[in-house]
Amino acid sequence: MQSLPSFAFILIFVILFFDICESHDCSNKPLKSISVSQSGKANFKTIQSAIDAVPAGNSQWIHIQISSGVYREQVFIPINKPCIYLEGAGSQSTSIEWGSHDIATFLTKADNTAAKGITFTNILNNPILLEATNITQARAAKIHADKCAFYSCSFLGVQDTLNDDSGRHYYNNCYIQGAVDFIYGQGQSLFEASTIYFSTGKSGLKKNGVITAQYRDSPNDPSGFVFKNCNISGTGGKFQLGRAMDSYARVIIANSYLSDAVRPEGWSQTTYVGHESKLTFVEEGCKGPGADKSKRVKWMKSLSGHELDKFLSLSFIDQEGWISKLPARIFH
Repeated sequence: MQSLPSFAFILIFVILFFDICESHDCSNKPLKSISVSQSGKANFKTIQSAIDAVPAGNSQWIHIQISSGVYREQVFIPINKPCIYLEGAGSQSTSIEWGSHDIATFLTKADNTAAKGITFTNILNNPILLEATNITQARAAKIHADKCAFYSCSFLGVQDTLNDDSGRHYYNNCYIQGAVDFIYGQGQSLFEASTIYFSTGKSGLKKNGVITAQYRDSPNDPSGFVFKNCNISGTGGKFQLGRAMDSYARVIIANSYLSDAVRPEGWSQTTYVGHESKLTFVEEGCKGPGADKSKRVKWMKSLSGHELDKFLSLSFIDQEGWISKLPARIFH
């Protein structure tokens, strides 16, 4: 008889576990559409107030339609609000701006976050607001969640623009701009048909920079940044494609255009001198004046055939087909 309470506890735990898991599987038909406009002719005037109105634990896509305008606010999606799809009027028309060192302009901790047609900007290092002689961390977005997708979005900043922190992510036709470690984190992410642009912004500072700073920490860590069919270029200085921020850092660039702003060595092992064999920095099938590998670091790896294909396929981030479950309108 004393085993019954234990059995009941286990049964309740299993039910709750599967209920939570199921809540993170969104159907591709939006349950509800919410509108945001600064004109007052919508459900809400701010993006955050629309997110606050989403019920916790929702398991079907909730579509938040955001009208044109510059929304000066920090936007946060908490962990208990998955299945939110933010859709702007286009990255040239709808933007979210804030200027903070401590908190990203946009932060999601909720699985199954999706966005389309929005620009995320951190203006902290913008010289219109301050003397841009001391560049500091200023994240436009922090993605700390699994199964997140961004289509036709822009991420603008100078240092640490996109904190691709953890989870599996897909960036399609996006524009990402910065100067120092401006794509960084431990995410398992595919960047496809996107523009990666090195720039110190309006500061006019002439300096060298780094695009990626990846944090893969073990041979079993699935994380890594993959850039496929991208355009990688810049102005105002030269840049490295990436530097190691942990002992097994992994960045793969394939079939992309590299401008002459790429530094000849291409990559840096930072503090991992003598352990370069553990790092996976790869360039395959790239073109452009910056694609010359004759002066690259000698420990850069080469992948081909099946080895390369497993990273370039959507299956690198989409083993169970979560991308096909995104709202249908995100693909059009």
